[in-house]
Amino acid sequence: MDGAGAGAAYTARTAEEVFRDLRGRRAGMIRALTDDVDKFFKLCDPEKENLCLYGYPNETWEVTLPAEEVPPEIPEPALGINFARDGMNEKDWLALVAVHSDSWLLSVAFYFGARFGFDKETRRRLFNMINNLPTIYEVVTGAAKRQSKDKTPNTNSSSKSNKPSSKVQSRAEPRSKAKLSAPKDEEEDSGDDGSDDEEEEHDNTLCGTCGTNDGKDEFWICCDNCEKWYHGKCVKITPARAEHIKQYRCPECGNGSSNKRIKT
Repeated sequence: MDGAGAGAAYTARTAEEVFRDLRGRRAGMIRALTDDVDKFFKLCDPEKENLCLYGYPNETWEVTLPAEEVPPEIPEPALGINFARDGMNEKDWLALVAVHSDSWLLSVAFYFGARFGFDKETRRRLFNMINNLPTIYEVVTGAAKRQSKDKTPNTNSSSKSNKPSSKVQSRAEPRSKAKLSAPKDEEEDSGDDGSDDEEEEHDNTLCGTCGTNDGKDEFWICCDNCEKWYHGKCVKITPARAEHIKQYRCPECGNGSSNKRIKT
């Protein structure tokens, strides 16, 4: 295996550089599992030893044995992907390799993050950039295309009055239970344009704890002090408990307010 391609000559120092490295490796692995799938299938001979699928920053891929040095220069991909080739349906086997490839990309990215001393915010920024990409599994199984088609109607002017409203309600309704001021006023006073703005705002909202906007249909709660939104599960607040909270303070503001009282 080419050591430079695997990461031995890697010089990235920022989250953006690590992301570009991951994106190149990801592109190579996607090519192996889609456009070059016939070649990939033949290379994964079950009669050979433990084989791995490597993706390289220059968007190429390779099926080869794992690195001989211990410990390896970078985390190793899943071993023995060739052994299951003939014992599974081809689509299921490719999906399995895709899942392991996604796991490997994350491990490599955060290996570099630890190696280069990324702090909490830098790691969060790196994860958010990665999370905005479809996974290899989603691309290989076609889930990424289905998700794209599901989102397409929201861009059509003819459906603006219907589609966004249901989407906003599914996410904004539990939030209005948690914070009874701003969301309710916006719903009462705004028309269709307000609904579009609210949808865009909610789509761009990140949880103050985990830094993602996953779980759009889950329960969210807003801090009345800093106005940040949080997944209920991230701050351990249930919808039932939120009904009895008049003024919610997130963990950070709660700690900050107590420190201020001590100082005064």
